[in-house]
Amino acid sequence: MPSFTTSDGTRIHYRDEGEGLPLLCLAGLTRNASDFDYVAPHLTGCRLICPDYRGRGGSGWSGAATYTVPQEARDQLELLDHLGLGRVAILGTSRGGLIGMGLAAMHRDKVMGLCLNDVGPALNRDGLERIFDYVGRNPAAKTHAVLAAAYPGAMPGFVNVPPERWLEEARKHYDETPEGLKINYDPALRQAFLAAFEGDIPEAWPLFEALEGLPLALIRGENSDLLTQDAARKMRQVHPEMIYAEVPDRAHIPFLDEPEALKALDQWLEKMR
Repeated sequence: MPSFTTSDGTRIHYRDEGEGLPLLCLAGLTRNASDFDYVAPHLTGCRLICPDYRGRGGSGWSGAATYTVPQEARDQLELLDHLGLGRVAILGTSRGGLIGMGLAAMHRDKVMGLCLNDVGPALNRDGLERIFDYVGRNPAAKTHAVLAAAYPGAMPGFVNVPPERWLEEARKHYDETPEGLKINYDPALRQAFLAAFEGDIPEAWPLFEALEGLPLALIRGENSDLLTQDAARKMRQVHPEMIYAEVPDRAHIPFLDEPEALKALDQWLEKMR
């Protein structure tokens, strides 16, 4: 994977594949560029730019104080400068959607459109607390195979997921070592994430409202515990023209290669071509 160095000296790895519409793919909180492996084959006519955030994947670790949405947004702007790209469409999964909203609202000239994968301006406490339980911690499972077998019971809301997909997920997000499975990101991310949600959960409706006029799409897992149906309904009221898909048998987060997700992505991308 290629890399560049940010203004504060952190090395950021990224993927840059394909040709066509530049699409910046921003992953979930603890995840990396591999978040988009499932959907990538379906995104023909796109140049996929998939970074590993600082502290994740192949990027350098820079400490808990820097693992924030504003800092990660700045890193994306520097990545675009590094690549010489003036404007991009953004596909943001969970944490990546929050970063995408900030970029679209505050750097409108850089963003052609925004697609949010199971995230919005209001986050449900239940979903956040589930993330609090695992972020920054190694799983009890000792091998990828054991973890994959445990996923169906540990991931309520996901139905009809083939065993081989769960095994792929285990391999993407944990390293198998003689001592057991290890997270493939800086454990200090836990400290940063917990600090960001101390007290009341902040909402970002003004930021979302500022996206008026951009091509927008929202993909929601039918059983999501992070983005509620009420929140999604309000988002659609704020932006009635926003493309919307609800993916059955999925919670937080859809894999994005489900038929409902692909249809929404195709419609959204067509608006920018």
